[in-house]
Amino acid sequence: MSDEQTITVSPGVELAVETFGDRGHAALLMIQGAGNAMVSWDRAFCQRLADGGLFVIRYDTRDVGRSTSFEIGKPGYGLRDLAVDAVALLDHFKVKRAHVFGLSMGAGIAQLLATGHPDRVASLILMSGTPGGPGHEAAGLPPMDEAIARIFRGEAGAPEPDWGDRESVARYLLEGERPFAGGGMFDEPWVLDTARRIVDHTRNLAAQLTNPFLVDVGEPWRHQLGTIAAPTLVIHGARDPLFPVGHGQALAQEIPGARLMVLQDVGHAHLFPAIRDIVSNAILQHTGV
Repeated sequence: MSDEQTITVSPGVELAVETFGDRGHAALLMIQGAGNAMVSWDRAFCQRLADGGLFVIRYDTRDVGRSTSFEIGKPGYGLRDLAVDAVALLDHFKVKRAHVFGLSMGAGIAQLLATGHPDRVASLILMSGTPGGPGHEAAGLPPMDEAIARIFRGEAGAPEPDWGDRESVARYLLEGERPFAGGGMFDEPWVLDTARRIVDHTRNLAAQLTNPFLVDVGEPWRHQLGTIAAPTLVIHGARDPLFPVGHGQALAQEIPGARLMVLQDVGHAHLFPAIRDIVSNAILQHTGV
């Protein structure tokens, strides 16, 4: 069973939220990466975690999915505001402490929750993340693959779709995800199905594909990782071209007691069905349900 609703987290900001499972169970707050709607956490994965004994909360961050969007090119908020939004969601559901699963940029938000709101975090799962957050200088860590760097510089990428055609847009999103596999596993039918769900779910796709990548990441916090007391599981793809596996290794080294799980032949931020059970089982074991 699932439950979708819209919640006001601050004046003028509403977030779309969907929950799975028994509200009496330990909560798992799942935070997606930049430009990804909550439907990128596929329903089977959420239900597997709920069936395992967790109250699963997935949601659209600002400018994503069915949540409040802002002027394109001018998001006007920072990554720490997104962490405060997450706390407001926990308050809404009367959750004192939640397990927090952050993916890519979501892993940065999760780190901010653990350093800035430690009393609200029961444990952390950080997947496809980097120490201190995306956009910060990563001293001593391997740089992103040049093919990915060219995309961010606007020198490469899929050609513009027909924005009025659902299938054209879905295939544009599919091709946008392909380079992030890093030459490893890429489940094209699953990615295309996810892209179609994103197109159907999202109210302002232009904002979703623009503003999350312009968010102010704020002051670096990598030096604070040693203060994190929440039990932490770091999951990283061995083929990640955006944050090469050295980023995951550094996260696990710099957060006291953290454990590292490396997924072979996996790139950046893809939870394909082939690894769904591996990841869900690791999360259920880590959260102790």
